[in-house]
Amino acid sequence: MQLYLMRHGEAIRHARHDRERPLTVSGVRHTAQMSEWLKTSVAQFQLVLVSPYLRAQQTWEEVSRHFPHVKHCQILDELVPAADPELAARVILAYAAQYQAENVLVISHMPLLGYMVSELVPGVEAPLFATSSVALVDIMGRHGELMWQQAAQSIS
Repeated sequence: MQLYLMRHGEAIRHARHDRERPLTVSGVRHTAQMSEWLKTSVAQFQLVLVSPYLRAQQTWEEVSRHFPHVKHCQILDELVPAADPELAARVILAYAAQYQAENVLVISHMPLLGYMVSELVPGVEAPLFATSSVALVDIMGRHGELMWQQAAQSIS
């Protein structure tokens, strides 16, 4: 399975609640650029798993313009910033198995994404994810290999 881990686009710094922070104009633009770049790596996603926070939802909204034929999409509370990375990784793998998905996109937050990479790839320290960046983890069984990580700002 190819697991694409994406951090949400840049969001405004302050809102009444953290979960309500919307994307900035730059956040939408960088997400669109990353989505275009991703199309060179993957034709479609069979499964998309997204945090319930507004900035992650808006990131998915932009990505979905570039990948309109997703078979399954789920919003998961296990993908919020302070979620347990071991649990999040198990939930992602369970959904992927349930839907027999070969290409899975996860849109979430730091620090969770970095810690999930450490959970899924033995011996790898938690990488940082810039906003709108994506990492590909090739999953074989319960563990995988970090294939690459790409920042949106470096493809513009």
